[in-house]
Amino acid sequence: MGSVTPRLTFSLGSESRQNQSLAGARCSTLPALGAQGPTIYQLLSACAHFEDITVTDFLEVNRQELGLWLRDEPGAFDWSVYSQHVCLIEGKGESCQEKECQLRARVKRILPIDVHQPQPLGAGSLAPLPADALVSAFCLEAVSPDLASFQRALDHITTLLRPGGHLLLIGALEESWYLAGEARLAVVPVREEEVREALVRSGYEVRDLRTYIMPSHLRTGVDDVKGIFFAWAQKKVGV
Repeated sequence: MGSVTPRLTFSLGSESRQNQSLAGARCSTLPALGAQGPTIYQLLSACAHFEDITVTDFLEVNRQELGLWLRDEPGAFDWSVYSQHVCLIEGKGESCQEKECQLRARVKRILPIDVHQPQPLGAGSLAPLPADALVSAFCLEAVSPDLASFQRALDHITTLLRPGGHLLLIGALEESWYLAGEARLAVVPVREEEVREALVRSGYEVRDLRTYIMPSHLRTGVDDVKGIFFAWAQKKVGV
């Protein structure tokens, strides 16, 4: 078995603790927005607290890859190293196999999403809406050309949440580009205060917002990210 890359180790510990902050909330349904690629790490802690999880991604190829993992088919990406690391962080004595089995049992559907549409999941979505909670990891800033688009995308996904519902928003700080293979993709750079202001404008009470500066030894040339933010916000009643 391999080891978790230092950059993901940097993210997983804080993300696990932020996911567990939702444990006290009375929640059962959780849509998860597509991250930068077909990933499940952002759900490994959340799956203990939600019975019905919807995984989404804009790209069909990513949804297909997620489906391979969900059905435990040959050729699916092996997430066991990451699952094991989350189990170590949580310290419950759970095995990585048990963790992934629980997540597979609770992911009920994989759906397309477009955060730039007023109805991100489309009309007549199969997801149980409005949801109790929502996780978005490294998505909005990566698909928005500017801060105004970031704000609109946040407004759009907020419609998926019930009043009083919880949002866990994770993203890159002050990143303007990243590499995907040989392609250099643009990102809208956001600062901590811009994230906070966007959440307030979209009708949230910010319960917790933490930022972490990326250590110099983790800046490997695949992007120009300065840090990571983890925001826990609650949608206000009447929004």
